[in-house]
Amino acid sequence: MSVAEKVIEKRLRGERLNLEDGILLYEADLMLLGRAAKEIRNRLHPENCVTFIVDRNIYYTNVCVADCGFCAFFRRPGHNESYTLDREEIFKKIRALIEIGGTQVLIQGGLNPELRLSYYVDLVRSIKEAFPQIHIHSFSPPEIDIIAKLERMTYQEVLSALKEAGLNSLPGGGAEMLVDRVRNIISPKKISAENWLKVLRAAHEVGLKTTASMVFGHVETIEERIIHLLKLRDLQDETGGIRAFITWSMSTKGTPSLEHLPMASGEDYLRTVAVSRLMLDNIPSIQAGWVTEGHKLAQVALEFGANDMGGTLMEELVIEPTGIKYRTAPRDLIRLIERGGYQAAQRNTNYQIIQYCE
Repeated sequence: MSVAEKVIEKRLRGERLNLEDGILLYEADLMLLGRAAKEIRNRLHPENCVTFIVDRNIYYTNVCVADCGFCAFFRRPGHNESYTLDREEIFKKIRALIEIGGTQVLIQGGLNPELRLSYYVDLVRSIKEAFPQIHIHSFSPPEIDIIAKLERMTYQEVLSALKEAGLNSLPGGGAEMLVDRVRNIISPKKISAENWLKVLRAAHEVGLKTTASMVFGHVETIEERIIHLLKLRDLQDETGGIRAFITWSMSTKGTPSLEHLPMASGEDYLRTVAVSRLMLDNIPSIQAGWVTEGHKLAQVALEFGANDMGGTLMEELVIEPTGIKYRTAPRDLIRLIERGGYQAAQRNTNYQIIQYCE
């Protein structure tokens, strides 16, 4: 038995893996790793069901001062292509979501220094008043960070104000890689790794659940990927507030500062999903990233530890400028799940089943 196989056996016995174990998992046979991750997933989700949510992203502004090297979406303040949506435009998008049976709206955008806390509070309150049935899963840690800086408030104060207005939960975007060596290369103006974790901790403290994410396949090492996962696991031990984990590979197309880097392979993606399932023993759900990896690879990820297909996403503006364009409807996700051998079920943001799909 190889050292990597011993690590897998350790996890299957129910033991917690450490940094060295996680690094060794990247040396394991891919099929063996996938079987182990699926076994752990089946212990947590024995019903042979894969879930999805009907939602949409609303990109309320593309104005951003972060200047991330991998982002083709943002525009600097004053750029002739910059925008901030007005309330009626946002409401129109939400009405279209409701018409197809959607339950969640994910409002996210650039780090716009022209918008203050009052903008966000008024927006959330108006959405909740107009569409009380919609779950507002919105504003990533970098957005909370810039609001707090502009207002000279704590993360807890900002999040409490948004929760009081009607914010229901927080997406865990903007994590990229929770190692400042990496962040200083790919997103030096964005929130630090420590502060990203502080935002999630603050959200959990005020009663907002979150997701968490990781973007790999750029300048990071395997060790740094595992460090990222361990930081999330430690936070989850502390707060229990992370509902789900999503990982995806970075597209280097359309971003001149990164085009010299090779694209992550499908094998690397599947391996990373499986390693995440084995390392994150306290986060119940792992999403398959069809938005970046494509439908078929996301379907295969269900055999590597994923139990959720995420959202249908009526609109995607951040990934598409890089040349990756995947759109999907509920029927598409249902077909992918069923052809993968699983029962498809529509869920809400709390991972409660709304309906099983026939």
